[in-house]
Amino acid sequence: MTNPTIQTTTDTLLELGHGSLLQHGKHNDRIYLMKVHPGDEAEILTQLNQLAEEQDYGKLFCKIPQHLVARFQDDGFTAEAIIPDFYQGREDAFFMARYRHAERAQLREQEQLQQLRKLFATATSTSNKRSLPQGYTLRQLTPEDAEPTAAIYQQVFASYPFPIFDPEYIRQTMADNVMYFGAEQDGKLVALSSSEIDFKGGNAEMTDFSTLPGHLGKGLSLHLLEYMEREMLSLKIKTLYTIARLNSLPMNKTFLRRNYRYAGTLIQNTNIAGQLESMNLYYKQL
Repeated sequence: MTNPTIQTTTDTLLELGHGSLLQHGKHNDRIYLMKVHPGDEAEILTQLNQLAEEQDYGKLFCKIPQHLVARFQDDGFTAEAIIPDFYQGREDAFFMARYRHAERAQLREQEQLQQLRKLFATATSTSNKRSLPQGYTLRQLTPEDAEPTAAIYQQVFASYPFPIFDPEYIRQTMADNVMYFGAEQDGKLVALSSSEIDFKGGNAEMTDFSTLPGHLGKGLSLHLLEYMEREMLSLKIKTLYTIARLNSLPMNKTFLRRNYRYAGTLIQNTNIAGQLESMNLYYKQL
């Protein structure tokens, strides 16, 4: 049974069967299976393949529990990243991919990957002893912040895989399972981030980091990340993860400095900043 779709300004969020969730569309030219409900496990691959064939998508990208890996491998999927103990601290999550077009499977950011490997060797963790710069404050955002939040995202990103340029989307996700955070200067929002929380699975994606150009270089993302981690710890979330742009070495460094572990690279995975880019996956256990 297929439930009604939720149309967005980017791709479509679709709920299947008993509650599985996927995103698909030409914006990212992919299917992203975000959640598999146990009641849908028998039919989910058939549904994914049918949709991919109908729309001629270049990539199928799936986040699945370990017990489904063999079934997906038999269908031609390979693991691009793995997070141990992802689901309630008990079962690993596999980020599996299958490419329908050969050019989509090519990693174009070879130079950035080499720079990243050097970063692994030199990045050091930190408890963020550097104080928040004078005049800045951090806080959790509210629905009243939706308009300025969307405006900052639109100013910073040429494109994004989810419709964060839409204030109504911000309000809707706040009411659901996303906590937004901001750094302010003199009462004006200048940097943002969010935590997309899976309470049942005991994990959260640390995402949507954005800083206005005039406030770069002040470590605001690092301070926001530390603030978010404290909030997630208070909610008894066990695993944190992020999908960071390979092209943004400063953002990769931010997570390495907070003791996140590299889990793999997702090739040509996300339409962000105006083009398809490869993304790095990091995780941290609390």
